[in-house]
Amino acid sequence: MSVRVIVVDDSAFMRKVISDILSSDSEIEVIGTAKNGKDALEKIKYYTPDVVTLDVEMPIMNGLDCLKAIMSSSPIPVIMLSSYTNEGADATIRALELGAIDFIAKPTNIFEIGSEKLKREITEKVKVAKNTVVNAYTHFIQYRNKVDVQPSNNLKKIVAIGTSTGGPKALQQVIPLIPGNIPAAFVIVQHMPPGFTKSLAARLNSMSELIVKEAEDGDKITAGCVYIAPGGYHITFEKGRGNVNLIIRLNQEEPVGGHRPSVNVMMDSLSKTGLKNIIGVIMTGMGADGCEGLKKLKKINKALVIAQDEKSCVVYGMPKAAVQAGVVDRITPLNTISHEIIKLVGV
Repeated sequence: MSVRVIVVDDSAFMRKVISDILSSDSEIEVIGTAKNGKDALEKIKYYTPDVVTLDVEMPIMNGLDCLKAIMSSSPIPVIMLSSYTNEGADATIRALELGAIDFIAKPTNIFEIGSEKLKREITEKVKVAKNTVVNAYTHFIQYRNKVDVQPSNNLKKIVAIGTSTGGPKALQQVIPLIPGNIPAAFVIVQHMPPGFTKSLAARLNSMSELIVKEAEDGDKITAGCVYIAPGGYHITFEKGRGNVNLIIRLNQEEPVGGHRPSVNVMMDSLSKTGLKNIIGVIMTGMGADGCEGLKKLKKINKALVIAQDEKSCVVYGMPKAAVQAGVVDRITPLNTISHEIIKLVGV
């Protein structure tokens, strides 16, 4: 049975391009288009699609307001189409908070719009979206207020987190619930294009006692800090002078498994440090990125591995691969991952 889609964009050109891309896949049927959020809500009510692709910036009713209306009335899977601008990235992070399943960054170059890479991304994400469970957006988390917690040298543990589809919203149910005085540092790979990880880091930082930043080459790993790999860069690690500190190194080597940043690259590099104080966390996401790296962390570093459970995942791909590989010590719902980390680190 085909995936029934409505395409929403204020540009007639983009509506045509996206519709043609989706229609080229035999498993997808474009059943309607809309030119703004108001038009979209009427079409959604009439056609009852399986998935909606929704532009962020539109006149009359923009994508965020339309998304709020969809999620408050009859939630269905929504994929946002976002620009690479700072405003577009900020709006995308907000959309993922509000319940959008995923997003696609619009190419800045008009000649890339019909690329095979974009075609694969759009069709794959739409098909995955159909099978996801969407819940109405609710404010159910009590975030910590930012307090003046200074980073400390009391680093007992390194927590390495890998996530993809559904990750930005899931991370908001983990990082803000960790106390700022925890003797641990966090390194995160979230599959995202360049530009979007900076907005994600800023959003998480505003909610958390921990200091959250987009990682920079040369950063020294410090307790109480969270380092998110920048979109377009692999994150790796090297020991500093005297083997005392761990230093972040970024590179733009070839994507691994189609990803840059890659969870496997991060986990593999951590494994090569030989450190025995690592906790691996694998969360919601499509595919199996992170599985091979976790195998090495388990075998070489005796790392303890936590996986998000199937029920709380938007897509149970990455955790499933790790569970099936036999490297997971604890399978836990999203809302208890922070508690598990705190318990393992000790505060």
